[in-house]
Amino acid sequence: MHSTHRYGARMRNELNLHLLEQFVALARTKNFTRAAEELNLSQSALSRAIQKLEEQLGQPLFERKPREVMLTDHGELLLERAQHILKLMEDTFAELSEAGRRGRIRLGAIPTIAPYFLPGLLSSFAKAHPEISVIVQEDTTENLIKRCSHGEIDLAILALPIIAKYLEVEPLFEEELLLVLPVGHPLAASKSVAIDSVDGYPFVMLSEAHCLSDNIATFCRRKSVQPVTIERTSQLTTVQELVTLNHGVSIVPEMARKTDTSDRRIYRSFSGEKPTRTVAMMWKSYRFQSKAVKTLMECLRRLSKQL
Repeated sequence: MHSTHRYGARMRNELNLHLLEQFVALARTKNFTRAAEELNLSQSALSRAIQKLEEQLGQPLFERKPREVMLTDHGELLLERAQHILKLMEDTFAELSEAGRRGRIRLGAIPTIAPYFLPGLLSSFAKAHPEISVIVQEDTTENLIKRCSHGEIDLAILALPIIAKYLEVEPLFEEELLLVLPVGHPLAASKSVAIDSVDGYPFVMLSEAHCLSDNIATFCRRKSVQPVTIERTSQLTTVQELVTLNHGVSIVPEMARKTDTSDRRIYRSFSGEKPTRTVAMMWKSYRFQSKAVKTLMECLRRLSKQL
């Protein structure tokens, strides 16, 4: 009994949350390289940490294979407990933090949504909830997924598809993608344009880092259309300006048309099946959600029903 007490005391002194976080990351990715990248550690440092944990527990936690690691029975047991401990600690600190300050939300959004959709949302939200501050962080879908997974942002607004483990995704609304043309363009004579009519025209597109480019390319491939992309840029406003300067045509979300005050561009719907994108919100499923975040999520749901 006495030796068991000594063993437990030593474990409490030596075991820390960092070791548990590293263990959970490796259990999830099943790969030292991927887990180390996620944790911003060197592979050797992660390996030493896991070895230290196994030595402390006196049990092997992983079965090492050439390209992956698998949890042992002892590892499965520890994973269940470790996830519970980490969630309990995260929720505790989040609740204590929320109790001691005004509501604050870290909101992420992709660049093809942030400047068009957020101003109206944040304006109405601020009027209804002046006690809650919203910090906007604009980034690509890939980076928002990582930052949401790591707890760096509370909520993200982006477009489907979203491929991510351990994150919740809720579709909000669907919007049409429109053809944007310079004034005087031959295709502007019709109220709607067949997708194959744009085949062969020069296209101005967003860079491949933006999911909108994939969305458009997928639709065109399905319709056997091959846009001739002559220019790529990182900003949707630049795409619109290049179209105005007759560099080419493009396809943009309807929300970009709604905020466009220029009379030098013309927008047209496609006839037949129309290209669309689905805007969604994303958050970490098992992370504590503050009252402020839940309030913003409800606001997003209500606003989406009005669109």
